[in-house]
Amino acid sequence: MRRALPFLIAVLGLAALVVDFVPGVRVPWGDPTGDWRVLETKLGLDLEGGLRVEYQALPAEGRQPGQADLNVIRDIVERRVNAIGVAEPVVVTQGTDRIVVEIPGVSDPEAVRKLVGQTGKLEFVPIEGSCPTTIQDGMTLDLTTCPPLFGGEEIASASLGTDQLGQRAVDFTLKSEGARLFAEYTSKNVGRQFAIVLDNVVISAPVIRSPITGGQGQITGGGAGFTLAEATNLVTVLRYGSLPFPIQEVSIEQIAPTLGEQFLRQSIVAAVIGIGLVFVFMLVHYRLPGLLAGLALLYYALLVLAVFRLVPVTLTLAGIAGFVLSVGMAVDANILIFERTKEEVRAGKSLTAAIEAGFSRAWNSILDSNVSSLITAFILFWFGSSVIRGFALVLMIGVLISMFTAITVTRTILRFVVARDWARRASLYGVSEAEFVARPLPRGTKGEARSRV
Repeated sequence: MRRALPFLIAVLGLAALVVDFVPGVRVPWGDPTGDWRVLETKLGLDLEGGLRVEYQALPAEGRQPGQADLNVIRDIVERRVNAIGVAEPVVVTQGTDRIVVEIPGVSDPEAVRKLVGQTGKLEFVPIEGSCPTTIQDGMTLDLTTCPPLFGGEEIASASLGTDQLGQRAVDFTLKSEGARLFAEYTSKNVGRQFAIVLDNVVISAPVIRSPITGGQGQITGGGAGFTLAEATNLVTVLRYGSLPFPIQEVSIEQIAPTLGEQFLRQSIVAAVIGIGLVFVFMLVHYRLPGLLAGLALLYYALLVLAVFRLVPVTLTLAGIAGFVLSVGMAVDANILIFERTKEEVRAGKSLTAAIEAGFSRAWNSILDSNVSSLITAFILFWFGSSVIRGFALVLMIGVLISMFTAITVTRTILRFVVARDWARRASLYGVSEAEFVARPLPRGTKGEARSRV
């Protein structure tokens, strides 16, 4: 394993360089249209601006939306937008019937507007009684004459799938009550048509070939099947529920960055100065290990940026603050290791043994402190608003990668360097020559012995 570590570090570093600096690299996730996404650094509303859409909640079934209903709509809209790869939207309620959605870095506004504004009311409708004799995909169905058997609230889960012809479809699982009703109806109506309706529009109208008793079904897109974007949008609507009231778009506009370019430059300069001072401190106080730790931190920065672009993570000013904080925590781990190494050198161990002991004995403290930070960040991510979640996500990514670079990368580089003759001088490790060379002999001997490195 020790021999494989340098190759693993080199491969990860080269991959990070490609992700960070080679233009046009694509990955097959994170694009709302389902296409391959070009890797880029996504910036938040405060740094890049984006799209602002205002919606009005409309009355339904003779009832006006209340504040609790607006809060439900806000939560559903936020989950829908996040589900298609657009991170850190700002979704707020205004007045008694307005929802304002601000989305950073939108490349396809129409796709987002269609998904957000979709009511998402799914119904499973038997074709009987006063219903039309023939149902086709895409037609509008009057649910007053064709009452539904049950609604989308009976769906337990939904995911992308394929039908018997290999075309794209949506698989779903029903809850207990929906599964019971569906099993009873399909058992008695084999050979008849059944409609799956979304917002009064027929999405699929299959013929019941056999009883469906397991609570699992599939929505197909007709003869041509669903496109990837259509199937993804339908899965998102099914997963995150229907809106309790219909909403209509009131206004849409592009918004400028809230902080401005000058403020962003000042923040980046401040971050660079802070990290630079940390490097200087490590170099002055720990000499050669400090220099190697600085190189490991540069490697850490490359990995973190690559992960940000791969996920993707939307960077706001709060996210940049989380990144800088994680740099400080990575340095803190190195400080624990190097101080422990000094203690081992002064206790009489050779340089190589002292370095190994320093890493091993500092590991428990590093693990405890980082796990505590991860628990705090997870709580912030779970309960916080979108901006707070962005900060927490950046902090979690930074802490995990900093543990890898502090323990693995720095250790591997030190092992390589210490094996060189020029790297065995006391002055390179911040200890005196007397501490580095002179060692007390075991009891019963006279004189001093020179340390073996």
